[in-house]
Parts: sequence; C-alpha cells; structure tokens
Amino acid sequence: MRFDRFGTVEITAVHAMLRTDSVIMLVELRAENYAVIDHAIAVFGPGLNLLTGETGAGKSILVDALALLMGGKASAEIVRHGAEKATVSCVFEATAAAEAILEENGIDAEGAEIILRREMLANGKGRVFVNNQPATVTVLKQLAPELALVHAQSETLSSFDQGQQKHLLDRFGGISADAVEKAYAAWKDASDKLADLLTGEEERLRMVDLWSYQAKEIEGAKLEAGEDEALETEKRVLANAEKLYAAAMGGFEQLYEGGASAEVNLRAAIRNVEELARYDGRFAESAQQLESARAIVDDVAASLRDYAEGINASPERLAEIEDRLAALDRLKRKYGKSVAEVIAFGEEVSRKLAEVENRDEALKALRAAVQEASEKYRKTASALSLARKAAAEKLAKQAEAQINSLAMKVKFEIAVMDLRDEQHWTANGWDEVEYRLATNPGEPLKPLHEIASGGEMSRVMLALKVAVEEHSSKANRKIPTPRTLVFDEIDIGIGGRAAEAVGQKLKALSRGQQILCVTHLPQIAAFADQHFVIEKKEAAGRTKTNIRLLDQRASTHEVARMLSGAKVTETSLQHAAQMIAASK
Repeated sequence: MRFDRFGTVEITAVHAMLRTDSVIMLVELRAENYAVIDHAIAVFGPGLNLLTGETGAGKSILVDALALLMGGKASAEIVRHGAEKATVSCVFEATAAAEAILEENGIDAEGAEIILRREMLANGKGRVFVNNQPATVTVLKQLAPELALVHAQSETLSSFDQGQQKHLLDRFGGISADAVEKAYAAWKDASDKLADLLTGEEERLRMVDLWSYQAKEIEGAKLEAGEDEALETEKRVLANAEKLYAAAMGGFEQLYEGGASAEVNLRAAIRNVEELARYDGRFAESAQQLESARAIVDDVAASLRDYAEGINASPERLAEIEDRLAALDRLKRKYGKSVAEVIAFGEEVSRKLAEVENRDEALKALRAAVQEASEKYRKTASALSLARKAAAEKLAKQAEAQINSLAMKVKFEIAVMDLRDEQHWTANGWDEVEYRLATNPGEPLKPLHEIASGGEMSRVMLALKVAVEEHSSKANRKIPTPRTLVFDEIDIGIGGRAAEAVGQKLKALSRGQQILCVTHLPQIAAFADQHFVIEKKEAAGRTKTNIRLLDQRASTHEVARMLSGAKVTETSLQHAAQMIAASK
C-alpha cells in the first residue's frame, strides 16, 4: 500500500488489476462527510458497473456526487451533520481534449489521469481543485463532456442540451462540421472587416482628423527605435561628467600613471619572479601570468584614459537631451510605453489612413469577399443540414424501436430546423436539433426537457446511445466517445422482459464505453461486470452508508436478495446463479 494522490491509503493492486485494454474512464470515486456517507471509496472498472442496495441506502447519492464533480449545483445541505465540510473527489483517465481544456485554463496535467475534487463547507462556501490545483466550477463544466455524461434523477437533462443532441446526431451519421467551421471563420472575418469600414461617415471623418493629427505628430518626431534608452544613458553621463572624469582619471593614475601605480609594481614583481625562474623553473609560468596581468592593466588603463578624454561636459548638449526625452515622454504617454510602441502605433494609424483614402476600392473588395464567403458558407451549411436530416430520420426510427423495447410505448422524432438567417449562422452550421417524444398514444410530440419522469429520460438516453453505438459499429466507424455514461434508476416502472432488455442494452453499450448504473432489478444486476452494493448501517448512534465491491459469490447472493427480499432462500440463490450465467 502507498499514500495516494488524495493523501489516503490506496490499494495499488486493485488499480493495476483494472488496467486492461477495455474502455475505462472513471477509475475512482470518493465521498467524505457527504449526506449520510461518512467515508466511501469506489474503484470502478471497465464495462458495466452496477450499484445495488436496499431502498434508501444512498445509491443515488453517489451519482449525485459525481454530478457535482461534473459542475452540478452544490449546497450546504449536503454536508453531513456535525462535519465542517463535505468532500467529493474522483480520478478519470485523461483524454487529449481534456488535457487541452486544462492547458487553456492554466492547469498542469497530472500524467495520464485527471483528478477532480470539490469541497462544500457547512457555511455554504465551496472550493474546486483540478489536479490538486485551485480551479472553478466553470472548468468542471468544460471538462464534463470529455469525461462523463451523468443522467441523475435530480438533473437528468442538464447535460443533454441542444448542443449535445446535435453532437449525438452527428456521431450517429458520421457527420463532420469541419468544412462549415472553416467557411464560417472566413465569412466572419470578411464581415467584421466590412463592418469596421462601414462605420458612420461622421464618425469616420472624426477619426480621420484624429488619425491625421496622430500620424503627423509621430512622423514629425522622427523617432528611432531605442533612442530613449540611449539618450537616458548619455544624460546620466553628462549629468555626472565631473564625477565620471575624476573616477576614470583616478583609476588611470592608480593603474598606470602614478609612481606607485599597479603597472609599476607589476613590472617590479615581474623582474623579481623572472629572476627566480632563472634558477627554479617552477616560477616560469608565474612570470607569464604576471605579464598577462600587466597587459590587462595596460588595456584597462588605456580604456579609462580614452573614456575620460571623451567626456564632453556640455550643458548645451544636456539641455538638448532633456528636451528630447521630455518630447519622447509626451508621445509615450499618448501612444505607447516605449518608443518602439509609439512607432508601431504610428504605422497602424498610417495604415488606417491609407485604407480610408482607398475606401471605395476597399469596400468593393470586401463586399466581394463577403459575398464569396457567404455563398461558400451557405453551400457547406446546406450540405450539413441535408446530412443531418437524413441521419435524423434514421436515428429516430432506430431510437423509437429501442425505446419501445424498454417497456415504453412512444413516438419519437428528431427535428432539424435549418435557420438560414445570418443571425443564426455558427461554426457548427445554422441548424437547431430538437429531440421530441410522445410518451402516450394521442399526445403531441414534445421536446425532451418537458418529460417529467427521470426514469423515462434515462431509458430514452440508453436507447439513443445504444442506437448510435450499434449503427457506428455496423458502419465500421470508430468515432471516439471518451466519456463514462451514468444512469440512475433506469428501471423505474419496468420489470420482467423489459428489465432484461434494459440489462442487455446496458451490456451491449458497455462494450464500447464504461457504464455506471443504479438499479433495483435483479434482471439488470445479473449483467454486471463489477457489482457494488450500497449499505446503510448504524454505528454509535449515527447512520453511515458504505460501498462494497462484490466478488462472484457475494454478487450472486445480492441478486438473490433482490429476487426474494430480505430472506435469501436456496431457490433464489439457484435462480440468481442461473440469471448471472445466462447474462454471460
């Protein structure tokens, strides 16, 4: 065992065991002092991870904890009674896109993993950490689409907005918006330039006068890059000419000119050392070193003398420099922090004036560019809309069949509305995509967000995901979906064959993505790759919720409990074993 990234003990063998070639995204989830949870750790694996337990044990609490880490809304009510704060944290395997989001937000990567932690204080305040670095809820929301899609009972639709609906449709149809994105960027650039040039005539004339004055002022100053720094140096020299002359000549005297100068002393020392070297060769090198030192002293002395002779203590030149620096300071206060920035400002103003002078020609060229870019965008956006409408028709049929196999009787459609007005143009096309559902015969089709039942919504999402994955598999398309899918209470209102169908669909979906699912039904629990039981116990007068990974024998016993209730019989155990064997 070793201390892990959260500062608590980690069982490394469990993590190593779960590292397979299968898809696995969420590695670990922890909750401390969260609602009725004292301290719980779940180490998830690839495939289908199922959570079961008695009603009220806290299964959905763990799903809600993960939703918090995906940017969900927090409150002080989730802090366990008597605790100062609640903490939820998790570890995801990193993706290239998630790491790019971290880089954009100034957060360092943490190897092949992304660590999320969220703390909620009893006073209502909270903190967010990503890879143990302070972050914001906004960062969690940006990461969420790359990591996990949580269909919790409390917020079933929050992560399946219009953008996600469009993304799922594009994935189903193997549709890329790259060409539209490129065309949009070209149109936007040309349109912005044209809008800038079409500023009101009065405003334009006012700006022309200002630009003309600025250009004339900067041009008249005849600036040279770096001259302010050079003048400041020269000013310091002139202002301290007497001190500098005295220092330079004093150094020259001490090194070379005076009777006791360094040069005189070195010559005497060299003669003595050379005399030693005549009798003892060890001093030959020392004599050479002293000779080199004397040469250096001569060079430095000559430099000091030349510098002193070059000092021009001219009050007129000093006044001239001060006037020039004052003029430069005035320009820098207006146009930039340095002479180089002032020069660049002047060049930009001159460019704008040239554009104004050639305004008619520029307008003609820009209008042509906008027209060409608009036609290109319309062409690519129209093609994208046609592809989406064709894909929507196919997905709607397949999804409706999948939904109705899950103990529902619905009509389902996907509306693709192409809003061709320029105000609706985006880098992802001009389409609005809306999934619509009628849950009972004779009722009108309504947008998904008007569905009241969270269980129905979870089943709709499951059916949609299965339809997309099966279609992509048949089309031999390997479009990555780097996320964990979480379904809470997907089995509300179903049983028997419908429950078994849900289990089969979850199992099929888990072959390509990691699935976490809370269930009450043994028909679904039998399909688990990893089976966790959530237990509520009382200790020292406090209720605690724990999570436990079951081995094969314990999983069979839990399925039997779900079949027969509190009392597990031999018959229910045999039935549970048969169900698990059949699910394999």
